[in-house]
Amino acid sequence: MSRPAAAAAAALLVILAAAGGAAAKTTIEPCSSADSCAALLGYSLYADMKVSEVAALFGADPAALLAANALDFASPGAANRILPAGLLLRVPTRCACADGVRKSVSVRYAARPADTLATVADVVFAGLASADQIRSANGLAEADPDALLDAGQILVVPFPCVCLNSTDNNLPAVYLSYVVRVGDTVQSIAASHATTVTDLSNVNAMGSPVVAPGDILAVPLSACASTFPNFASDYGLLVANGTYALTAGNCVECSCGPGDLNLYCTPASLGTSCSSMQCSSSSLMLGNVTTQPTSGGCGVSSCSYAGFVNGSITTSLSSGLQPTCPGPHQVPPLMEPSTAAIHDSYLAPSPSPGPGEAGGDVPGSSDPGASSHSLAGSLSPSVHQLHQMILILSLVFYLHM
Repeated sequence: MSRPAAAAAAALLVILAAAGGAAAKTTIEPCSSADSCAALLGYSLYADMKVSEVAALFGADPAALLAANALDFASPGAANRILPAGLLLRVPTRCACADGVRKSVSVRYAARPADTLATVADVVFAGLASADQIRSANGLAEADPDALLDAGQILVVPFPCVCLNSTDNNLPAVYLSYVVRVGDTVQSIAASHATTVTDLSNVNAMGSPVVAPGDILAVPLSACASTFPNFASDYGLLVANGTYALTAGNCVECSCGPGDLNLYCTPASLGTSCSSMQCSSSSLMLGNVTTQPTSGGCGVSSCSYAGFVNGSITTSLSSGLQPTCPGPHQVPPLMEPSTAAIHDSYLAPSPSPGPGEAGGDVPGSSDPGASSHSLAGSLSPSVHQLHQMILILSLVFYLHM
């Protein structure tokens, strides 16, 4: 969207209760429709965790989680690889409209014996949600955020996200909810996400480019947009530049970049039962391209992915004359997941009960702490770090008892 439109859409700022009674800021997008969009959550691992454990925590598919981070999702045993504490991952989610604002409400978390609202918010989900937000989303009575929860209690955990028409400056974009960490600046965040300070400031309606640990920013990431019909189950598929997405029952992998922002889809090796991927009236299979040099240029025919419709993969055959013959298509490199020493973690997460429907009913009806345009100060880095340490040590001590 244009810069003025983005600023207007994201102009509503809400104060989120943070650890220690201070406050952090986030940007929310008002909404009134029942639609949803693809979005990403920036999640920092609080302990060494298996890929499958992170995926279960968010009700996501392990392969989809790896694909969204350009990590090798097809290697044997990838879901059981250990990821190190502190690693920042992009978790794919659906950004729905609930209680008049955009948020992701598909995560259900089963409380463990040592859990409190504070530890669930600040430690397990690394500040993506506040204790007050979780309390409000579940219709819980006001209570000490450090009071123990009932073991097995199922909690809806809401996360902030934005859609903003899935565009940024009139180009396709997917938005990442990024929790500001100690040492971050607007300049460093913009640089690490291939955007500008001006764009980041406009999207988040920031009066000045200043952030504090615990603030949550909406970060626009350039993306490849799909053109599937609206009756396709993967309608609206967006893939962030330099990454992958899996669709059609994990039968198709789609990538974006690095050479251009055109979606490129090919057969994936993960699907166990996949429908035909051959273009009709042609011998070409999905992702195939043929070239034929001519005196007038180069005749190019290609078989492209056209969406997942009624359980079947649809394809589209296109032919045309181009000035020169294209070279082999370049795809983003896939990296091996980072590893850490395998050991028993006292903080290892319990699996989620399973993903709910994005945009589904949520107990409770309002976001806590709404205070229009009030930008209260955030925790200083030292206080924030101390509080996190106390929470983690308390949890470890309790589990040793």
